[in-house]
Amino acid sequence: MKIDRRRLVALTAAGAAGVLTPELLRGSAAPKEGAKVPGGELPAREASWYRRLEEGRVECQLCPQACTVADLERGTCGVRENRGGTYYTLVHSLACSVHVDPIEKKPFFHVLPGEKALSFATAGCNVECKFCQNWEISQFRPEQVEAYFLPPETMVATAKRTGARLTAATYGEPVVFWEYVRDVAKAANAAGLRPTVVSNGFIQEKPLREVLPSLSAIKVDLKSFREDFYRDQVRGKLEPVLKALEVIREVGVWLEIVVLLIPTLNDSEAEIEDLSAWVFEKLGPDVPVHFTRFHPTYRLTELPPTPVPTLERSWKIARKQGLNYVYLGNVPGHPGENTVCPGCGEILIRRIGFRILGNRLKDGACQNCGRKIPGVWE
Repeated sequence: MKIDRRRLVALTAAGAAGVLTPELLRGSAAPKEGAKVPGGELPAREASWYRRLEEGRVECQLCPQACTVADLERGTCGVRENRGGTYYTLVHSLACSVHVDPIEKKPFFHVLPGEKALSFATAGCNVECKFCQNWEISQFRPEQVEAYFLPPETMVATAKRTGARLTAATYGEPVVFWEYVRDVAKAANAAGLRPTVVSNGFIQEKPLREVLPSLSAIKVDLKSFREDFYRDQVRGKLEPVLKALEVIREVGVWLEIVVLLIPTLNDSEAEIEDLSAWVFEKLGPDVPVHFTRFHPTYRLTELPPTPVPTLERSWKIARKQGLNYVYLGNVPGHPGENTVCPGCGEILIRRIGFRILGNRLKDGACQNCGRKIPGVWE
């Protein structure tokens, strides 16, 4: 097979990122597990959250889109199909991307620092962010992407073989493969691993509450604190995301929030003040908030990368509002990557990019003043 320079660079980068080869994915699984699945042979399984309507239609009850789907049609996500009044997920166990990543890449900064996560995704998404960095996965139907059949037990066995202590449903949008998330989490817990999720938080309350107890941590991308941004840039709604954040906090699963700051669209001082004040009031001062640098991509290429001073200003606003753990993302080497004790100011975890340079936590506490630092440390 001929490989051009662009393909060679991509393959080299994939290897450096810890992409799993088909051979490793298959491992010691049964013959059909780990096998490449042709687009026309999607393994359908009945969905868990929907209700039947008249004339063979169904209503999806997974995300706030609440799609009403006629026979032989699909919902907004493109991965759930009505077949004669029974709603099916077409992506359970059908992983189109599987990598071994540092947990800091998610990013989780208060979850097992320095450990590896077996990260996985399927095709599909329930929104369309104009700035999506994984649009090749999220904005395609399962027939359009190469995937492997990896049941939950196989996924977890693969994680253990790679030395990963966590699993992470990420890259695309885990809400659209929520049954798979649930089943991988159960298998991970049984095997002594920590299951995590990286999500847009655009989910109905019932399925969220049903799966949360199986998770160790969840990171939510809070796209903006303005409804018009969600309408115009995301094709979603803000209010259900805020509700999901409150439910996660109430249930007690570890939560971190990422805000991608996009110049002129969601980076005003007023919006950051409102967002930070809401987090402090509704979620508490100890929920980490990551302000991340935007880079032009997908359908939003006319704007420049976020200026670092904008990130620093947002950091100061959030700290002034009382948030204890505020971070800056996509600026490797910046002091805003470090975890600092709110009590004495000691640098507890020193980072550069996805690497841990030093960890002075002991039993989840600052060694200098003894203050407990919230997170998942064991």
